[in-house]
Amino acid sequence: MKNGKRPTRRQRIEIKNWGLNPENWLVERDTPDVMVLVHRYSGSSRTIRRGA
Repeated sequence: MKNGKRPTRRQRIEIKNWGLNPENWLVERDTPDVMVLVHRYSGSSRTIRRGA
């Protein structure tokens, strides 16, 4: 697993739209169709799909 990075402003807005707290999530991977997040404390991951 890669190390997560702090989300940018645009990414924080997207994370909020999915009902998550952006302060608790780090961005592992960000592609045009998928953003993979890692929780800061538990290490669990979540995938956010874009488009559709």
